[in-house]
Amino acid sequence: MKRVLRFILNLGYYFIELVVFLFIVLALYLGMVIPLDLPKIDNKTVLEKTRTIEGVDKYRLDENWAVKSNEQIWEVYIEGEPFERGVAYGKLLEEPVQIQEDFFIDQIEKLVPSSTYRFFLTVMIGFFNRDITEYIPEEYLAEIYGVSFSFSDGYDNLAPKYYRILNYHAAHDIGHALDDYNMVGCTSFSVRDGMSEDSSLLVGRNFDFYMGDEFSEHKVLTFVNPNKGFKFAMYSWAGLMGAVSGMNEKGIAVTINASKSELPSKTKTPVTLVTREILQYASTIEEAIEIAKKRSLFVSETFMVSSAYDNKTVLIEKSPSTMDVYDNELEIVYCTNHYQSEKFEQDEINIGNIKNSDSKYRYDRLKELVKEDLPLNTQEVVDILRNQKGLQDANLGYGNPKAINQLIAHHSIVFKPNKLQMWVSTDPHQLGKFVCYDLAEVFKTGGHRDLNKPLIIDSLTIAEDPFLHSDAFTKFTYFKEVKKKLFDHIMIGIEYDLTADGLDKFIDANPESYVTYMLLGEYYLDLQKNELSQKYFEIALTKDIASIDEKNKINSLLDECKSRLESN
Repeated sequence: MKRVLRFILNLGYYFIELVVFLFIVLALYLGMVIPLDLPKIDNKTVLEKTRTIEGVDKYRLDENWAVKSNEQIWEVYIEGEPFERGVAYGKLLEEPVQIQEDFFIDQIEKLVPSSTYRFFLTVMIGFFNRDITEYIPEEYLAEIYGVSFSFSDGYDNLAPKYYRILNYHAAHDIGHALDDYNMVGCTSFSVRDGMSEDSSLLVGRNFDFYMGDEFSEHKVLTFVNPNKGFKFAMYSWAGLMGAVSGMNEKGIAVTINASKSELPSKTKTPVTLVTREILQYASTIEEAIEIAKKRSLFVSETFMVSSAYDNKTVLIEKSPSTMDVYDNELEIVYCTNHYQSEKFEQDEINIGNIKNSDSKYRYDRLKELVKEDLPLNTQEVVDILRNQKGLQDANLGYGNPKAINQLIAHHSIVFKPNKLQMWVSTDPHQLGKFVCYDLAEVFKTGGHRDLNKPLIIDSLTIAEDPFLHSDAFTKFTYFKEVKKKLFDHIMIGIEYDLTADGLDKFIDANPESYVTYMLLGEYYLDLQKNELSQKYFEIALTKDIASIDEKNKINSLLDECKSRLESN
């Protein structure tokens, strides 16, 4: 219990990804608490079909297909009715879908080993999610139901497949809300006309959603040709039928940025499914706004919507109780994790977020970088998304949330809506190549694609970040490995002995990061080595700390350390 309490009280930004696992476990057990009605499907004959193998990691099922590209991206095309689309997606991506769930379950069992504690959390989430199906369109319920048939039988003792995948979509939002959004520091921006090198609309975004490196290993670029609405593409992970980044055939590009929110009391529509609905049914900004208006969220989110038709970008800022649209009518739009529209100017939560989080710092740094390189081309947009420095090129250490590139991104992406082109990052984070897809060509070929022919446009590939091949990156990789071991020791009691040599090497791997010393302070505090703990907390306070919230946490831990020393 001591470690559970400490886990909850002492979470820092570098631990936050694990909070999501805590709440995913709640979703897993939902079926044991409050059963949900299954979608009514008249024709399930598609379940009898099997995929055909056309090569290594190349599959086809009727007109649907899946290929793992040379860049290790799963490219998937699905079409038809909702249930049929879902079944096809699940059958084509059976292995990555199951691997993704294995990863979730492994982390859950490690993080929450107590069956009693899991049951307690189950009751909480069962009550919270009791009406979730009322807030999700029937079309998406049917599609999710179709995918669920390809989930592993091995976890049916926890909850039925449909309940699990349905609540994975809600768990994404629940993790945000209950963690107060510290796990997400997304950054996005848009330029057009004189600010864009070829005058066309140009959009860049980092999706800084981090649940561990393993979570990002099976990226999926899904091309959807639905029976209703517009064709679209979305980039995410196996099993998610919602969207976090995507663009449709009408040149509507949508990305999401989390914002600070009041604690919810009841589930509503998952954010990723609202994003998905905009991609599928909006051809203009006005239509996107109308879709966002009719859906209720239980978290706060910014939908950054860029439109080829309107030739501009707006921010749809939505909380559980309020919605406004930020349209500055300018050629540049910036977006981090706070709201900018009129309705939120006096909102206490938003004001506190601007003051206490790293969002405003990243916003100012983004403006600084964009204005240095105007007008921008795609290479320069990627360079901005990869930037690791602070204001005026300050050295923040590696992985600081103040940086545009925090080295945690699930993916990074660039859109040219007027040309229907999108560049997606390859591992790791936004350091790998950015490869370009032409959506017009993909959807023109549709289900008749030659699976041996690559989709990417080689001539438009953006090269890897040189940092990827540096000694600094090698050191940072080591830093992450040790950081994880220290976390496991501090939070869940897994023994780890940091030797004197290991300590020196760990510090040398990331000497300018406050996280280095903050983590060492917590490690030695746990070992009752209070003088060492005090030393490292005090060093941490001399570094560039991400936010007031983080600084307050370090000071609180330092006070605990001093109190121990005084009592001895």
